[in-house]
Amino acid sequence: MSTKSAVQAEREFPTKTDLVAVPRRESSNGGALIINADDWGRDDETTRRILECTLRGSISSVSAMVFMEDSERAAEMARERGIDAGLHLNLTTPFSGAVRDNKLIAQQERLSRYLGRHRLASAVFHPGLAGSFKYVVQGQLEEFRRLYGEKPKRIDGHHHMHLCANVLLGGLLPEGTNVRRNFTFAPGEKSMGNRVYRKTVDRILARHHQLTDYFFSLAPIELPRIEKIFSLARQFTVEVETHPVNPREYTFLMADFKS
Repeated sequence: MSTKSAVQAEREFPTKTDLVAVPRRESSNGGALIINADDWGRDDETTRRILECTLRGSISSVSAMVFMEDSERAAEMARERGIDAGLHLNLTTPFSGAVRDNKLIAQQERLSRYLGRHRLASAVFHPGLAGSFKYVVQGQLEEFRRLYGEKPKRIDGHHHMHLCANVLLGGLLPEGTNVRRNFTFAPGEKSMGNRVYRKTVDRILARHHQLTDYFFSLAPIELPRIEKIFSLARQFTVEVETHPVNPREYTFLMADFKS
């Protein structure tokens, strides 16, 4: 796949002055492209499609859900095949796997109701739920360690709720881990208030965690857009989020592109 130059791409995406100053994982050419598949272990179909894309070489890492119906099997496959897995923190979707801790189930359901009540709920710190957030986050960190034999080196969130105020301001994510930043948007894509809020969240994250320079979703799959994103990886660390269970994303990731 041919790409535009990094200079051309920077004219259409935020420039260096828009970036949060954080440690970067350098490659030999000064940049890195991370194609990360979310929801590993959510269910059999999701895991299967992600695995196929991983074996195809179009995915570089996965974000694993715990306490879901395919979490155990997915973890075993990841360990056997050396798949790079981080934690996909889940505060919004009911656990579908075996959970012996009834308190954990109840607290996660409580958080799900709260976060789903209003689209701005995640932006407001709720002191009455501080204990619930801590319990649910810690429970998933411990389960990931049990399944994968180590602490997660990377953390992101289902529906991006790892960035909600109670997680962020509560300091619930282990210091020093790689944490997914907010989506990168070009000037004009979002309101000024929205962009300022996202940049503030990223700056708070960067105090204690490592962030990539840019973060995008694979969708919408439009080749000119994809080319711009990929070209940024020549100079910067770029993460692209994908969900191979989505038929169009799966087809794109399994395609045979030639340069």
